[in-house]
Amino acid sequence: MENAETNTEKLPSPSLSPRQEPDPKRLKMSATSTSDDERDLIPAAAGADSTTKRQLCKRRKIAIFFAYCGVGYQGMQKNPGAKTIEGDLEEALFHSGAVSERDRGNPRRYDWARSARTDKGVSAVGQVVSGRFCIDPPGLVERLNSNLPTQIRIFGYKRVTASFNAKKFCDQRRYVYLLPVFALDSSSHRDRESVMASLGSGNELVKCLECSERGRKVIGVMGKRTYQLGLPSNDENASLNSQVKVDTVVSTCNGDRHNTNLESVESNKTISESVMVENANSESVNETLVESRTSETVQNENTDLSLDLDSKNDSKVMAEERSVNGEEKLLKGSGFCYGEEEKKRFNRILKHYVGSHNFHNFTTRTKAEDPSARRYIISFGADSVVNVEGIDFLKCEVVGQSFMLHQIRKMIGLAVAVVRNCAPESLIETALQKDVNINVPTAPEVGLYLDECIFASYNKKWKDSHEELSMKAYEEEAENFKMKHIFSHIARTEQKEGVVALWLHSLNYRNYPDLRFLGNDESADR
Repeated sequence: MENAETNTEKLPSPSLSPRQEPDPKRLKMSATSTSDDERDLIPAAAGADSTTKRQLCKRRKIAIFFAYCGVGYQGMQKNPGAKTIEGDLEEALFHSGAVSERDRGNPRRYDWARSARTDKGVSAVGQVVSGRFCIDPPGLVERLNSNLPTQIRIFGYKRVTASFNAKKFCDQRRYVYLLPVFALDSSSHRDRESVMASLGSGNELVKCLECSERGRKVIGVMGKRTYQLGLPSNDENASLNSQVKVDTVVSTCNGDRHNTNLESVESNKTISESVMVENANSESVNETLVESRTSETVQNENTDLSLDLDSKNDSKVMAEERSVNGEEKLLKGSGFCYGEEEKKRFNRILKHYVGSHNFHNFTTRTKAEDPSARRYIISFGADSVVNVEGIDFLKCEVVGQSFMLHQIRKMIGLAVAVVRNCAPESLIETALQKDVNINVPTAPEVGLYLDECIFASYNKKWKDSHEELSMKAYEEEAENFKMKHIFSHIARTEQKEGVVALWLHSLNYRNYPDLRFLGNDESADR
């Protein structure tokens, strides 16, 4: 019987021979293989059709460096039925001859991995993905870019070890959030309750015209202080579609010069409805505003890219006087800018996040008991101001090992609430406690982008045999892409939609009652 069984095993089985290498096994071998000598059938040229002769191509493990502007995409990670960065990139890899027909739509077969998973609308300058691709013939980068939209750019690729994984081998990720400087001004874009509470006092606050038109108007305030802006001619005064151009103003703060944001504003209202100015306590400014109510021209205050026409009190008022012939006579700037004191305070607030903490209140769908809620922040600071299309933005740079969904946006959101005196500074430490549940404000996604993925440990281990994985070789190209596509998108979005300005109005106790959360008998400064 044993001999019979042995003979039976040696006989070929027609029913089993076609299934000796089932597809699932081949998928697993392709995904986990560490061989760098894999071959696959790849179209002979990019865009080749089914009749084109295919050639045998050796696949190589590489890391691809690229950037993208996240507008119009539902994030980085591929999601069925949604437009994603990965979806477009995978198709470009196939049409460029880097991925075979057999592996198309199945990234596990070519060992796909990403360094960071950005959310909807979030951009990236130094994103990295890895996989096994056919890099021959030369010119893969050019072929990829020709198959991608202009808002996704491939910078280059580098050969890596067979075991390399872009996600697992990434030690640190650096993100930058471009925050309009006006967001730190506690009197800019105040909430409805604060405006109502200030009525009748000597320190009245007026909601900005644009945001009030979008939201709820403040009764008794809207239209109370309305002034004309230029009177270039009688005919233009009555025009409903006039364009008002305001020049950039340079102000001095603590010895540093900063650009006050004044933009070209296109209004569909009458000119007399396009600007509201707060009555300042300063005698000179107050006198100017009163005397020019009917005949003099004044100017809108510190308008940000969101068409911020919110009036300020005292030194917060921006007043511009023009002579009859239209020549500029006097220009006074806003008293707020990101000076040394403001920088010191904001960096102190951001420093609360540095270290290992439980960030369950700074994400969604992650409980405090979940080990993944604990994250390590290496550094968090905001030291430089950049001017994009006439608007001052503060660069908030955060470096961490990894981040959860919405974590950075929520950290920025709570920090801004503290700076604007909507919440006590101690609330940050409270929100980082495991046994406390707090609803934390989430800053808009448009200002966030992935700046760089860092592979320090890998570079140190393989420095003698492999290229360094960094953005050094692509710095100039990356900077050009960032300014052309990402920074300009952030500025124009704020100008057209007023995303940050409208969000600032929501920072109140009605929308976020937990901002009143007090510990150790502390009280919140409003």
